[in-house]
Amino acid sequence: MEKKHPHGAHPHSNMKDSKEFTPKLVAWEITRSCNLSCVHCRAAAHNGPYEGELNTEQCFKLLDDISEVGSPIIILTGGEPLLRPDIFEVAKYGTDKGLRMVMAPNGTLVTPENAKKMAEAGIKRISVSIDGSTKEKHDSFRGVDGAFESALNGIENAKEAGIEFQINTTITKLNHSEIPKILDMAEKLGAVAHHIFLLVPTGRGKYIVDQGIDSDEYEETLNWFYDQKDKTNLQLKATCAPHYYRILRQRAKDEGKKITFESHGLDAVTRGCLAGTGFCFISHKGKVQPCGFLHSDCGNINELSFKEVWDNSEVFKSLRDFKSLDGKCGKCEYVRVCGGCRARAYEATGDFMKEEPLCSYIPHSMK
Repeated sequence: MEKKHPHGAHPHSNMKDSKEFTPKLVAWEITRSCNLSCVHCRAAAHNGPYEGELNTEQCFKLLDDISEVGSPIIILTGGEPLLRPDIFEVAKYGTDKGLRMVMAPNGTLVTPENAKKMAEAGIKRISVSIDGSTKEKHDSFRGVDGAFESALNGIENAKEAGIEFQINTTITKLNHSEIPKILDMAEKLGAVAHHIFLLVPTGRGKYIVDQGIDSDEYEETLNWFYDQKDKTNLQLKATCAPHYYRILRQRAKDEGKKITFESHGLDAVTRGCLAGTGFCFISHKGKVQPCGFLHSDCGNINELSFKEVWDNSEVFKSLRDFKSLDGKCGKCEYVRVCGGCRARAYEATGDFMKEEPLCSYIPHSMK
């Protein structure tokens, strides 16, 4: 059953045809079981088992359905995806369908044997979260002693198997000052990218909401991140931080630069919040959400095809109607490139169409 917008469905009068919105990324929580207990965990996952997880045949059907809608990158996530016994079988099936299969393990289970199986299944890239530059800081964040060393060992095993990797970092007050050190570590480890995530207070993250950075620190962090793009060979991406795409354009304008794919890479052709427009999340039970942090039920692939959900969800239609966003987000000249974090708006107000609560920018029309 789809969870409706609190004010009812928007008329979508300014919305483009849904066919213009194709999925670019699908994050699939292929299992919720996990061997860690991270303080910010969206899923508040534990080491299962969880009832109702999709079986192998259901997984295959889902990949068949997704491939009929587009060719998005499929992020196999969790929980810990390597705890699923059929994970390599599912990954290979997606690869054989022509989908780009990537994985988000925590690194602790990326043994030499598993790394080899990942490569054979066609996993093109893994993301490993590093949330502190030292063992003590990372392990306290991840809730397990030894998580830091295990993650680094997993990275080395992936490299040995020829799998490229990126470092993901969730930013809170706990590790805000650590980000330059983690970026430096990512370079030295041989990562291809560093993605920063701004804390969204859901799951276990609700219990450390006081550790989230404020709007001024948010702006400062994203401006610092912009400054690094010419100082590193890593691909840099800010996730759950849509303001970055407004800052990118403000800074480029101030510097007299034209934003092109050649000069700014994928940042030039993507937008901030992709929830329901180019991205969606699929839970371990087949529930489709705009993103992993926005718990709005858009349909279940056990009852509907992925195409039916993607094309017809009223939640998705609302999210694609950018000018119907409430408050300053709907009035902002950067609405099409930023959009504000819909999950933060939902957690703060119960309405995913409200304005982003952690934005200090005032649109020109409101000055």
